[in-house]
Amino acid sequence: MTDRSHDEAVTELLRQNPALAAEYITAALEQADLPGGPVALLAALRQVAEAQGMTQVAARAGIPRESLYRALSRNGNPTLKTLIPTLHALGLHLSVSA
Repeated sequence: MTDRSHDEAVTELLRQNPALAAEYITAALEQADLPGGPVALLAALRQVAEAQGMTQVAARAGIPRESLYRALSRNGNPTLKTLIPTLHALGLHLSVSA
């Protein structure tokens, strides 16, 4: 058994079961206002994008790959102009409920 990081394990799980992506991002969004929540949300988005192939996601979103990596990095701060196309490229959409 080889050692791998938590991020690598989650990315592999998302690669094996793409249907988990929506649940994973939804859970991260629900906790985004907690301490560490924004960083966890970016990590979740990055893991889903990596599971689907960052280059392919960037191309589908119409965003340069380097820009997508930067936006979803630990210190990233994606704008809606980046976030919405990225979610769509991942096969997801943003919704709000009361």
